[in-house]
Amino acid sequence: MKTKDDAAQAGVMKGLILCADDFAVNASASLGIAKLAAMGRISATSVMVLSPRWPQDVALLQSLRGRIDVGLHLDWTSDFALAAGHGLSLGAAMRKAVLGGFDPSAARVIIERQLDAFEAQWQAPPDYVDGHQHVQQFAGIRQALVQALSSRYGSGSGQRRQNRSDEGQNGLKPSTPYLRISRAPAGAADLKSRVIAAMGANALENIAADAHLTVAKALLGIYDFAGDRSRYSRLMQGWLRDAPAGSIIMCHPAQAAEPDDVIGVARAEEFAYLSGPDFSQALAHAGVQLVRGVALAGL
Repeated sequence: MKTKDDAAQAGVMKGLILCADDFAVNASASLGIAKLAAMGRISATSVMVLSPRWPQDVALLQSLRGRIDVGLHLDWTSDFALAAGHGLSLGAAMRKAVLGGFDPSAARVIIERQLDAFEAQWQAPPDYVDGHQHVQQFAGIRQALVQALSSRYGSGSGQRRQNRSDEGQNGLKPSTPYLRISRAPAGAADLKSRVIAAMGANALENIAADAHLTVAKALLGIYDFAGDRSRYSRLMQGWLRDAPAGSIIMCHPAQAAEPDDVIGVARAEEFAYLSGPDFSQALAHAGVQLVRGVALAGL
C-alpha cells in the first residue's frame, strides 16, 4: 500500500486551494497577500469589501487576475460590518443563528450589497464566496446566499456572466461562484472545527447541492492563532497531509503585525513561513500542488 510520501515521490500531485482570508482588512494584510500570490504561494484570496481600503487595495490584485481566485469574504461580524449598520459580535451572531436564524430577506439585501461592492471594484463577479468567521453557514444567511448566487450568476442570468475574471485569460468558461463549506475532514476536526461545522456546514452543502452550486467540501487551517512560526509550520504540514484533494486550507497572512490587529502577530508569523523555503519543501514533501477553485469539478 502506497503512503502519501510514496505518492509525492512518484510525482502524483494532490490539488489543494490555499486561500488567504481578510484581504483589505489592513494595509499589511493586503500587501502580504499580494506578495504571496505573486510568488505562487497561495491560490486564492477572500476580500473584505466593507473595508475602506478595498477601493485602493484592489490595485494590488490586478496583475494577478486569472492567476488566483479572488472571492468575497461575506461579513457580518467585523468592525466594518458594525460601521455599515448590520454588524454583530460573533457571539451575538451565533446566538441569533441558533435561536431562529437571520431573516433571509434582510440577509439577501446585505449580501447583494457586498456582491455589488465587490463587482464595483473588481469589474467581475467573485470566483467564490466564503464568510468572515464562517457566517456564510449561519441559518438565514446561507439560504439568502444560495438564492443570491443562483439569481445573479446561475444559468440564464445574462450579462453578468460575460464578465468573469477568468474568461478570456486562460480559456476557462464562466461559472457560478463556488462556496466554501467550513467543515474539517473526518479525523482532522478539533473542538473549534466541530463548533464551526455545527453552525451549518451540512445545511449549506445540502441547499447548495439543490441549487447545483459547486462547493469545496473540506476546510483546514483552523487553529487558535497562538504559537510561533515553528508551531505554524507543524500545523501546516499536518493540514497538507490530511487535506483531501480539492479542499481549502485557509490562512491569514500579513507582511507585518499592525498594532490594532488582535491576530497581527500570528498574521506576520504565517507570512514569514509561507514566503520562506520551508513551505516550498512542505508542499513538495506532501505532494501538493496549489490550484484554483475552477479545478474543483475535476479533483
